[in-house]
Amino acid sequence: MSLRINDIAPDFTAPSTEGEIRFHDWLGDSYAIIFSHPRDFTPVCTTEFGAVARLIPEFEKRNTKVIGVSVDSVEDHAKWKRDIEQVAGAPANFAIIDDSDLTVAKAYDMLPAEYYLPTEGRTPQHSATVRSVFIVGPDKKIRLTMTYPMSIGRNFAEILRALDAVRKTDGVPIATPADWVPGQDVIVALALDDKAAAERYGPLDIKLPYLRFAKDPA
Repeated sequence: MSLRINDIAPDFTAPSTEGEIRFHDWLGDSYAIIFSHPRDFTPVCTTEFGAVARLIPEFEKRNTKVIGVSVDSVEDHAKWKRDIEQVAGAPANFAIIDDSDLTVAKAYDMLPAEYYLPTEGRTPQHSATVRSVFIVGPDKKIRLTMTYPMSIGRNFAEILRALDAVRKTDGVPIATPADWVPGQDVIVALALDDKAAAERYGPLDIKLPYLRFAKDPA
């Protein structure tokens, strides 16, 4: 069964470039972004991991850990990190999991509909849709999911924006509108009437009875 928003993210223990990781323990009280890809030493994936490498300081500011998932070995990951650093101009200072047995890919339903994946001779095409993203909260619940086909590189600026929106709305009665970025107005939830909303968030910009904006709370 596919994982849904607010499901508990499956725990797992796996080898990685930072040693053995038990996911829930590793997560601690942080947010996490899990992102998978078809295989090491492939062109699109190298650009993606380079994008993540450059964004590590931004994720750290947001109390967020990032972890890559690949069907290749820890040894291959370590070699590949040198290529990532060359492309990115920044060190790949994040863990990459060895998921050669597909434990994580299966637990998180990352595989394509026909996922016959031979242990030997596997090519990127065999795992063509293993390019998924999960944002997980400190409570171990899945907050957001995205899945891309093998031919399309992910927009990590959008993933960072989505993370900001998840953190902004976490446990409070607000939502973010289309194309929102930090600093822009937010939508006040209908759980608050106009008076309660104004008391909590200041003057409202009421577009419709059910669409009320307030300044982005600090």
